[in-house]
Formats: sequence, C-alpha cells, structure tokens
Amino acid sequence: MALHRSSPTMTEGPIGREIFFFSVPLIMSNLLQVIFNMSDIAVIGHFAGSSALGAVGSTAQLVSLFTAFLIGMGAGINVLIARHYGAGRTESTSESVHTALIIALLLGFVLCLLGCLSARFILVLFGTRSELLEGAVLYVRLFFLGMPAMAVFNFGSAVYDAVGNTRRPLFFLALAGIVNILLNLFFVIVCHWDVAGVAVASAASQLMAAILVIRSLMRENDCYGIRPEKLRVNSEKARALLGIGLSSGFQTAVFPLANLFIQSGVNSFDAVMVAGNAAAANADGIVYETMNAFYIACSSFMSQNYGAGKRNRVIRSYLWSLGWSFGSAFLLGTLLFIAGPRFLGIFTSDPDVVACGLLRLNIMAFSYAFSAFMDCTIAASRALGRTIVPTIVVILGSCLFRILWIKTIFAHFHTIPSLYLLYIFSWGITATFEILYFIRSWREVSRQLPE
Repeated sequence: MALHRSSPTMTEGPIGREIFFFSVPLIMSNLLQVIFNMSDIAVIGHFAGSSALGAVGSTAQLVSLFTAFLIGMGAGINVLIARHYGAGRTESTSESVHTALIIALLLGFVLCLLGCLSARFILVLFGTRSELLEGAVLYVRLFFLGMPAMAVFNFGSAVYDAVGNTRRPLFFLALAGIVNILLNLFFVIVCHWDVAGVAVASAASQLMAAILVIRSLMRENDCYGIRPEKLRVNSEKARALLGIGLSSGFQTAVFPLANLFIQSGVNSFDAVMVAGNAAAANADGIVYETMNAFYIACSSFMSQNYGAGKRNRVIRSYLWSLGWSFGSAFLLGTLLFIAGPRFLGIFTSDPDVVACGLLRLNIMAFSYAFSAFMDCTIAASRALGRTIVPTIVVILGSCLFRILWIKTIFAHFHTIPSLYLLYIFSWGITATFEILYFIRSWREVSRQLPE
C-alpha cells in the first residue's frame, strides 16, 4: 500500500483558535485520566479508610517518576512525527512510527521491571511511614504491571496528537476509564482487596487503552498507520527519537524525582497530614494536565510549522500556547481556592484530613499558573530539537534548588506552608533561564527559515 497523507495539518488557519480546539480533546483526555486516578483515591478513602488512603498517596511521586518518563518519551515521539508529517515526508513518518512503537514497548517492560524491584527501597529511602509501607509497596508492584501497556498507549496518543487527531485517544481513554472505575468499586467493595484492588484495576484499564489505540492505528490508511510487516527499527529514526525522547523523558522525570524529596518532607508529619496532602495532591493533576494539553499543542504546532518552514507560525504557536496555559491554570487555581473544602470532601469525610489538605491547596492554588512560563518554554525548545540544555536547567532549578530548600528553609520552619512555597520560587528561577535559552535558540534556528 502506498504511503500518503490525508489528515489536515497545523500549518494553516488562525493559530490561537486552532490551538484551543486542538487542546480541548487533550484537556478532556487528561482530565479523564486524572478523574480515573482520583477514583482510586476516592474509593480507597471512603471504603478502605485513611490508612489505605495514606498508603496509596505515599506512592504518588514514585509512580509519577516512572510515568513522567514515559510521558516525556511520548513528547519526543510527538515532535519527531509532527516534524516529518508537517514537511510531507511520508516514508520518514512511517519509519518513525514503527520505530517508536518498538522502543516504547521495550521501554515499558524495562520500567515495569525497575519499578517492581526498586519499590521498597525507594519508598523506605524517602521515609514512607512504617504503618503505610507494606500497602504502598503492594500498590506500586501491581500498578507497574500495567507499565508496558501505558507505554504503548502513550505512543499511540503521541502519534495521533502529532497529526492533529486528539479526539481518538480521548474516546479510548474514556472507555478504559469507565472500566477502571467499575473495577475499582468491584475489587474494593465486593472483593475487599483495598490497595491491591485499585492497583489491579488501573493496570487492567491501561491494557484496554493500549489494545484500542493499536487496533485503531492498524486500521489507519494514512502514512502514520501501523503495518505489522513494517515493524522494524530504523537506526536513523531511532537515534533521532532517543536523542529527543530520552532527554524529554529525563526532563519530565526530574520533577517527580524532586517531588520525592518533598514527599519525604510530608512523611515527617503524622499520618493525618500525609492523608490530607494525598487528597490535596489530586488538584495537581487537574491543573497540570489541563496545562499539559497546551504544552503538547505547542510542540505539535511548532514542530509541524518548523518542518513546513513557516517561521511566523512557529513563534506564534509558542506565544499562544503560553497564554492559554497560563490563563487556564489561573482560572482553575482560583476555583480550587474558593471550593477547597468541597473538593477535598470528594476524597475523605474526616474533617482533620480536610484541614490538613487545605494547608497545601491554598498555597498551590495561586502558584500553578506560573509554571506555564517554564513548561511551555521547555516544550518550545523541544520542538526546535533543543533538549540537553533545558534538561540541565531543569535539574538545577527544579531539582537541586528544591532539595536545598527542603534542607534549609523547610528544615528551619518545618511547616506545610514552608514546604510548598518552594514551588513558585523554583518555577520562577527555572523559567527565567529557560526563556533566555529559548530566545537564543530561536534566533539561531529562525535564520534557516523563510521570512
């Protein structure tokens, strides 16, 4: 079958409007994923008690460390495929898709093995409370059985995002998420599996989503469709993918790595405070995943227009994505500040847990929006193929700085506000250097593009 293109590109039309409508299905997909993850916490909190809630909540940053790496790899896949697709290189698009699938699947198995083997060590290292440890280890090991499937779904979602079809992954995620919720209720309420139940439900739903997205890509007639006979690794595309994807993966994983140290700070309080922070942390997913949709749009639109040689649309894609991500986070943060107690009530009916959760939520509500300047700029640099320097800046500004803060400011005051104020300071420092680097990179790259 001859390779061809049939999907619309992102290289024409009003950019602001197109980025918004491109991002809406992504936002819905991301929020569905957050809601389904929140269902784990809500079911555990209401039907298994605060101890089980604390056990699952204690794993949040460790799970995020591995899943963030997969998300970063997906961003690399997105950039590479969007660039080839925008430039009309059908054969290169196909080779990139098939190479990326193999790499994603292998990576998923590697992360599954690493997560299962290192779960207890990492959880102990970061001070998980002894009464929560066994439940936390069990949750991580069962959850990570779904890591290969998660890698495959992220691959498929990245392919569809790269060519502008953000609705298809939304549909698959909705189906898998409904199954996740039903299995949560069945395993926890009927089978009394508690922590194990929500972990198995998550792994099963990830497998369903992966099967659906691969089945769909195999039916595509466009050049990004999967053909079993073409499943092989193209060395040139593999090097390009790993060059962008691994840097993006490590870049994305730096944040949950730094947050593991923050979790160790939370773990220094009593179990009620740990549970309250676990409940409040669900707000992070709502805001971050909404913003992340615009970061994906930034990479996708910039990459396609960069491949097509459309200079003005490249930089305008960045500016519009930055504006949308900042505005959406500011709006959501305001709503969370106003409705904080009701939001926390979704996850627990314990007033002490709610009070502890509000200590975190009220600070983060007005901090979220400022992360847009950092993350959107990182996505923009990635679209230009620049990932190494942004990764170094992230490690220094959002990892080492946070560790130093915990060892100094937090160690002195030892309060929840003194812990969570580090976010806005680290975002501000990192964003400043990321923007300066992006400006320099853009000046170099733009000389190669037509006016």
